[in-house]
Amino acid sequence: MGNIPMTAPDTCLRWSMPKPLDPETPSSEHDPLHDVLLGLSSCHKHRRWYASLARPYLGSHPIEIGSGLGDYALEWLPHVEQLTLTDANPRWVQRLANRFSENATITVRQLILPTSETGTHTSVIAYNVLEHISDHAQALHSMIKLARVGSHIILICPAFPFAMNRLDIDTGHFRRYTKNSISNLLASANLRIVSVRYVNSIGLIAYYLSTKVLNRKITHGPLLIAYDYVLVPISRSLERIFGTPPFGQSVLAIAQVIAPPSEYHT
Repeated sequence: MGNIPMTAPDTCLRWSMPKPLDPETPSSEHDPLHDVLLGLSSCHKHRRWYASLARPYLGSHPIEIGSGLGDYALEWLPHVEQLTLTDANPRWVQRLANRFSENATITVRQLILPTSETGTHTSVIAYNVLEHISDHAQALHSMIKLARVGSHIILICPAFPFAMNRLDIDTGHFRRYTKNSISNLLASANLRIVSVRYVNSIGLIAYYLSTKVLNRKITHGPLLIAYDYVLVPISRSLERIFGTPPFGQSVLAIAQVIAPPSEYHT
């Protein structure tokens, strides 16, 4: 099957196994965000942990905003009937289409937030997306319009403004969040807050030291391997034993859509 057009409407794709990532697939121009995602694609324990946080709220047909390389899709596929992957960048959309070019469960499309589009998805997932959008309030309203009443908005955002550094800026971050700031955003959108909490306390310490103190980039190598195989299991185990940490690398926010899109102010 050939490549789908980057601006094509929803197109179902058949799939047996995902194609391996090719580091040369992106455009030849330097893309710091791609470098980060390619490095993190090797962090299997981190990805499985974070993917599991959304699993109870997925429903039968979730939509992911900002799917990037599509790594989280691999974790969610066994638990859904249909999965829509989107990205704002047409080059990323094409990469997703190429990777999942034989999958009947997956739809790949371009989506730019804010948008006037509507939908009836059983959940909307946005992992590390809102911080890239200048008008995050309008972006959140757009997510609400893509979901049916009773479904969930599932957000993961980078935590704590003090951790903002050159890497954040280079990868297009406008901000970092706290529990209070993300809770206020959800409340202003008339969503019912299910849970807002920090995740991965050790990850925040490791990120701060490596990127802000040591000024290192996130690339595949010994540091990321040690993070994934040593620090992630420790951090996850600590949260299982002691519960929600007082700080973390990420803010996890789960909120429920309680009214039709027409009843939300914009």
